[in-house]
Amino acid sequence: MRRVIFNQKGGVGKSTITCNLAAISAVEGKKTLVIDLDVQGNSTQYLLGKKVADADKTIAHFFKDNLGIALFGNSKDNGLAGIVQETPFPNLFVIASHPELESLQSRLESRYKIFKLREALDKLEGFDRIYIDTPPVLNFYSQSALIAAERCLIPFDCDTFAREALYTLLRSISEVKADHNEKLTVEGIVVNQYQKQANLPRQLVEELVNEGLPVLETKISTSVKVRESHSDAQPLIYYAPNHKLTEEYIALHNEING
Repeated sequence: MRRVIFNQKGGVGKSTITCNLAAISAVEGKKTLVIDLDVQGNSTQYLLGKKVADADKTIAHFFKDNLGIALFGNSKDNGLAGIVQETPFPNLFVIASHPELESLQSRLESRYKIFKLREALDKLEGFDRIYIDTPPVLNFYSQSALIAAERCLIPFDCDTFAREALYTLLRSISEVKADHNEKLTVEGIVVNQYQKQANLPRQLVEELVNEGLPVLETKISTSVKVRESHSDAQPLIYYAPNHKLTEEYIALHNEING
């Protein structure tokens, strides 16, 4: 199962949602892989405790390999298997991001390498679940992820501007589905940083539900524990296993995985 977490708006919690859901999958015994396609590398740092300096140990190597400019080409599956890294957590692995992704993008677009990630993932064996973190923009990397994935989660942070952008986002995903990936399904909108006592968040969520949008039942609250877990480089299931926020992530994981 391949799941992409995507929104064109920054600050909605994509990396946090990606890593925490992946960590819960790993705790449940599923061999789980996180692919970090965001040049900021937040998922990489969250799971490894640091950025990865050597580009040839990251997803940048895979894309350079497909452009024919990699420094070495001795890894399997066009570089994917060779760049998978273990995290400190059992069953949880990551393909790290790197700043070089930014400079590679225009060349990848001009040579139409948009399907290469899907082709490589089709050959990559051994993982039960794959979570793909994306940049907060519809660019080459986020489109590659949407083409490679089977399911899409959309974080939503209860902001008026985020609601307006949501319709554009859903149209973009529908276009990718129609043109490139008929298997892609929007499995739900994740309401994140939710304050149930505040009027505006409750009103926005109710309006989305009334419009028939696929808002997931589980909502993720606002908590300082998120920033603390980032700082400690431990997803919540490890950092604060009995915290209310962790319980919400477990409920979300169970909701989307049946």
